Amino acid sequence: MATKVYIVYYSMYGHVERLAEEIKKGAASVEGVEATLWQVPETLHEEVLGKMSAPPKSDVPIITANQFAEADGFILGFPTRFGMMAAQFKAFLDSTGGLWRTQQLAGKPAGIFYSTGSQGGGQETTALTAITQLVHHGMIFVPIGYTFGAGMFEMENVKGGSPYGAGTFAGDGSRQPTELELEQAFHQGKYIAGITKKLKGSA
Repeated sequence: MATKVYIVYYSMYGHVERLAEEIKKGAASVEGVEATLWQVPETLHEEVLGKMSAPPKSDVPIITANQFAEADGFILGFPTRFGMMAAQFKAFLDSTGGLWRTQQLAGKPAGIFYSTGSQGGGQETTALTAITQLVHHGMIFVPIGYTFGAGMFEMENVKGGSPYGAGTFAGDGSRQPTELELEQAFHQGKYIAGITKKLKGSA
């Protein structure tokens, strides 16, 4: 039976979604892994999103708490809001209380990726504060550490991401993930999918 890895994300302007697409490619490159993209529900009204110049959502399906529980492993992505995960993703996690009561997520591995507006905008604090959500579910946080190798030490070019997970900088919104940031995202997908597969196989 295939190992199911769900890449679950919230993206307002597309930066997190672009990383998610690359993470899915990385996860799917592991033999025996079935990688699926999911979005969490939007909590803002269309009128508000319009005023924020947010583009229409893609056709990636919206996940429910029950569907969330079907995965063997997760890679969760969101933009930062004042150094923490966006409220839309937090609202989705708040809806998983039933899974917490029945401990359906306990022991499952999960990684984190993110987007911030600036280099000091919370690449690490967003990941750090998100870990609390995993802890209460008894999930296993899987950082990428320095497994990305030389790409972790890039100093000539601006690069998002950290040992906590892949990341990008959106700037004023016009900056898109760079090739190196996308390579790190692919690596994260492949790395966490491999670990998820090992954990499932030893269960």
